[in-house]
Amino acid sequence: MSIPNPLPNSIDETLAMLSAHDYVSNRALATVLFLALRMKRPLFLEGEAGVGKTEIAKVLAKALDRPLIRLQCYEGLDVSSAVYEWNYPAQMLEIRLAEATGEGDRSTIERNIFSEKHLIRRPVLQALEGSGGRAPVFLIDELDRTDEAFEAFLLEILSDYQVTIPELGTIVAKEPPIVIITTNRTREIHDALKRRCLYHWVDYPSADVELEIVRLKVPGCEQELSRQVVAFVQKLRQMDLFKSPGVAETIDWATALTELDRLALDPETVSDTLGTLLKYQDDIARIESGAGRELLAEVKAELAQQL
Repeated sequence: MSIPNPLPNSIDETLAMLSAHDYVSNRALATVLFLALRMKRPLFLEGEAGVGKTEIAKVLAKALDRPLIRLQCYEGLDVSSAVYEWNYPAQMLEIRLAEATGEGDRSTIERNIFSEKHLIRRPVLQALEGSGGRAPVFLIDELDRTDEAFEAFLLEILSDYQVTIPELGTIVAKEPPIVIITTNRTREIHDALKRRCLYHWVDYPSADVELEIVRLKVPGCEQELSRQVVAFVQKLRQMDLFKSPGVAETIDWATALTELDRLALDPETVSDTLGTLLKYQDDIARIESGAGRELLAEVKAELAQQL
């Protein structure tokens, strides 16, 4: 097994590490990420959907050459889906074989069916059982989609990096995983969980930063088109939309326009491709009703003044 890449030794090294893997960061994010790695504390990332929170965990796993284990949260997530469950068909088969052959007493059978060979490891347990010297990056994605009961369950894991399985006992991580928790803030997360983490709000990027992201992620996009796309999206975020487009949508839109061989925006193209940028019909209808033409005219006038 190869040795994972070393952790960064400074904030500047953290910035360089992110940049080397095409993640455009600022010093505030690099600082809290560096501290989370050095202090071995979970990093709690909050922000609107599509601003790049999940990507941080992916980049970190790639940069440090560690496995990425992702727990995608959803309503109704429970221990059997997140931590472990028993392989019931295999257990039943072992019980029937023991009964058929008459081998083993009740206590022996019980030990056998609740042994690790019948244990199905889910993401939490996989993260805690990472091999020494190669602890994984553990992404708990969109925690706000779960309920408070599951939050409470996570407290033991985030405090002591351990989990208790009644039939086997307490399993403690040999080396704490690098934990990244994301939330889109559809509901508030309890303070007890936040206290165990370092915190950072991931905001929408400035126009200059977003333009740099588009150029990195969509290198085939024409320079003028990239400028218009970013300026248009920045103005959309100033409107009272049901869901403002995130950076992910900006990249999707720039990619779609590049696939259509567009060199610049025009009203028809904007109208035809709004489905890659906005995800709610009310928002799309509002832009198509005339607001899109006005925004595009403002964008082109402002960009012309900058030349």
